[in-house]
Amino acid sequence: MNKYGLHGKLTATAGNTDKLAAILLQAAKLVATADGCHVYLVSKDAATEDAVWVTEVWDSKEAHDNSLKVAGVRELIGQAIPLLAGPPQKGQELEILGGAGLNSSY
Repeated sequence: MNKYGLHGKLTATAGNTDKLAAILLQAAKLVATADGCHVYLVSKDAATEDAVWVTEVWDSKEAHDNSLKVAGVRELIGQAIPLLAGPPQKGQELEILGGAGLNSSY
């Protein structure tokens, strides 16, 4: 069965990359308990100093959408927004077909 994935870039205001990444890592801990979450990775961009990437794999888009209801997630979003240099870059929605790292029968 295919999974739902997202890959998106957030750009922090100057000097706030580490703060933004820390908030997103807190979010990762929260959504790790959500039904259908397989991967929530937070990465700093090696080429762009203020960019942070989030890569997610979920059972479905519905599971991802429901993760926004996990206690504390909305509060973390509220903390992250003032650290952004602009709106999050339109991310890529992905249909995950398989590969190493997912517990599945691919």
